[in-house]
Amino acid sequence: MGFRSYQAAAAACLSVAACGPSPGPRPGSVVIDASAGPVNVFTPDQSLGAALDGMPAGQVERLYTTHNVRAMKGAGLRPVSYSLRTELAIDAWHWSEEGVWSDPAHRQGYWTSSDRPRRPVLTGWGYSLPRRGDSVDQADDDGYSRLDDGDPATFWKSNPYLDSRYTHAPARPQWVIVAFARSEAISAARLQWAQPFARRYEVQYWRGDDPYDDAGRWLDFPGGAITHGRGGDVVLRLSPAPVEAQYIRILLEVSSNTAPSGSKDPRDGMGYAIGEVGLGVLGPGGRFVDAIRHAAEGPEQTPIYVSSTDPWHRASDRDPDAEQPGFDRIYASGLTSGLPMMVPVGPLYDTPENAAAEIRFLQRRGYPVRQVEIGEEPDGQNITPEDFAALYMQFAAAVRGADGAVSVGGPSLQDAVSDTWLDPAPDHSWTRRFIAALDARGRGADLGFFSFEHYPFDALCGPLDRKLLAESEAMRLDMARLRADGVPLTIPWVVTEYGFSAFSGRGEVELPGALFNADMIAHFLSLGGRATYLLGYGPEELFEPEQACAGYGELMLFGEDEAGQALWPTPSYWATTLLATEWVLPGDLPHELYRASVDIPGDGSRGSVVAYPLKRPDGRWAILLINRDPAHAHAIQVAVIQRAKGPARSLAGPFEVIQYGARQYAWHAAGPAGRPARNDPPRRFTLPGGPVVLPPYSLTIVRTAPQGSAVGARS
Repeated sequence: MGFRSYQAAAAACLSVAACGPSPGPRPGSVVIDASAGPVNVFTPDQSLGAALDGMPAGQVERLYTTHNVRAMKGAGLRPVSYSLRTELAIDAWHWSEEGVWSDPAHRQGYWTSSDRPRRPVLTGWGYSLPRRGDSVDQADDDGYSRLDDGDPATFWKSNPYLDSRYTHAPARPQWVIVAFARSEAISAARLQWAQPFARRYEVQYWRGDDPYDDAGRWLDFPGGAITHGRGGDVVLRLSPAPVEAQYIRILLEVSSNTAPSGSKDPRDGMGYAIGEVGLGVLGPGGRFVDAIRHAAEGPEQTPIYVSSTDPWHRASDRDPDAEQPGFDRIYASGLTSGLPMMVPVGPLYDTPENAAAEIRFLQRRGYPVRQVEIGEEPDGQNITPEDFAALYMQFAAAVRGADGAVSVGGPSLQDAVSDTWLDPAPDHSWTRRFIAALDARGRGADLGFFSFEHYPFDALCGPLDRKLLAESEAMRLDMARLRADGVPLTIPWVVTEYGFSAFSGRGEVELPGALFNADMIAHFLSLGGRATYLLGYGPEELFEPEQACAGYGELMLFGEDEAGQALWPTPSYWATTLLATEWVLPGDLPHELYRASVDIPGDGSRGSVVAYPLKRPDGRWAILLINRDPAHAHAIQVAVIQRAKGPARSLAGPFEVIQYGARQYAWHAAGPAGRPARNDPPRRFTLPGGPVVLPPYSLTIVRTAPQGSAVGARS
């Protein structure tokens, strides 16, 4: 059955006779406490959204077809956020291919896309950075560090925008960290400097149980403190006897501020540059014996991590596997539904000038923008929160200089709980230190909203119902941690990407994935969150999992045919439509979300059933009920406490019920060729009153009858 056929079938299950519930066990109860008022008020047009992202080569045109856009919009999600895959790939972003180079004669340098392009902006590209220092990245991971690539003509260079001439603050040290697979005996270093070199630096080793040890510290090698560096190719005797260490850091403290011969760009002389790094021992005759593996492929190198990277690049550096959908393509497709899109700028590997040009372009096109997100998983890129804050403030100033009406925010953390790595500072909270760095400069108001991603499980192996139950407590703890980290309660908190896991797994295309998505959205909103954006909006293929026990799967609303077109909906699609078109009243009117307690006989403290009651602007109660028990049905009776210390009174029927579970969906596992064995739309029926039966692993929405004809009426 094709996707359109599924849409047509969605109206077929309307009568009690065809789809009514079967008798259930002794009822439990859901008690809505309306006496203290709602725990949150939100509008669907701001709160229930989808995330668009970059993708590998050739995928932009394959995704943004009329057929796929129609299917995606059918899910009912209206607001859109835009994620920058280029930031994860350590690429500069050409959001338009028309623009100017800082060195136009050689088509290289620092790029600024044109805010007045002559052609439609249909596709943007990432450009690999030839001064890259990291061995690994968070995208395709097909790059490599120039610090141990074995090529004397290449070099790593730190980001010039961290120089005090841009930050207007004292320069902070930069660093290079070598991460051996296990402890190595180190007593010497070979450093082949480029321009600018470090006049003062220290070579250090880590003492700690692991990279996150609260008591861990960096110790100087006895001969590792250099106060009068002169660049060149130097071999340092770090210690009379080898020191066993797994992590080695070169801490760069004072720059020479020298640029290569013939340079005309002042940024060439800002920061630090190193051609090649060696660590090892001095053998017979003083010969340096290197423990680092040098190769021009990341997996073959000894892993190296750096504090920042220069966004300088060349026209020849375009990354064919880093496509970004162009702004004209997105807005023309209709996916934004005429609403403001949350747009990104890339602070780690881009320039403030390019960010300002992006905002001016959107203004001139007349595209609505309310929020600009600065950052894309900076904590996962190992930048210090203080350095990120220095870049964030520059980009915030550039964006607001181009359009003072937009709200800027970020930093799109890779997880709500983010701690620093290989860091001896007493405070390891990345978030708290980032906010403190803004406040210290009097720039706390630049954080207009706070964003993070939420992928709670690395592996989808084992009993998935236990993960579904664990997620509730995990989200509660995450939100408590953010409050403790000082995230202002007066600004919106936003989940700009979410999914069951950041890795592939069969659970993502089965009922657990749908239950997770629905629970995550409603739970986050009930804890005070403002908006959620689902990743996996379009069709996808099934991917091989990192761990075989997880099975083939992917975050997606649709399976795809050979041409990449939406073929069949996943449970996540049906769950999304239930929330976006049935639980809420679509539009921009406020919805009141209330707290509810659930008591299920025999369930104890397990918490198999959760309830999220809404008072909609049409005056109706709409209660989202999620049964996370894979084996047992549960019957519930819904009651409401209207006044403090008042009795709980059962909601009066009739009830309109929309339900989705195993009766509608079953999966046929066949590796990459897996597909649904049964895939029916949610069933609908009416009940005159009384308990509602929740099948195992199911989503149920119970709605009361309309309370008057006027929108906004209250019972």
